[in-house]
Amino acid sequence: VQLQASGGGLVQAGGSLRLSCAASGGTFSRYTLGWFRQAPGKEREFVVGINWSDGDTHYADSVKGRFTISRDNAKNTLYLQMNSLKPEDTAVYYCAANLREVVGVREMDYWGKGTLVTVSS
Repeated sequence: VQLQASGGGLVQAGGSLRLSCAASGGTFSRYTLGWFRQAPGKEREFVVGINWSDGDTHYADSVKGRFTISRDNAKNTLYLQMNSLKPEDTAVYYCAANLREVVGVREMDYWGKGTLVTVSS
């Protein structure tokens, strides 16, 4: 499967953005999906994941209550709604997929190119 994230940009603290991840070349509904981010000088980290089988979601503590993951299997698209953005959310955001039911930086098999989110204070 090929993945392409989009929707990043510059936003003020407290603002919102919605990221999209378009998938092609696979059976989208069978993939467990996740969003990850990498800030300058830091390692890539998990943000949120969604299982393919039951739609169960898992969020990093740092984004709980502010970010929402969703998927539209009919459109082969994964979304990340980000609200109440903070400067520390600034990072390149990546979408990723695998055919299992685990989500983690080392667990994903397919990665899209990232999209930059910059939150100004």
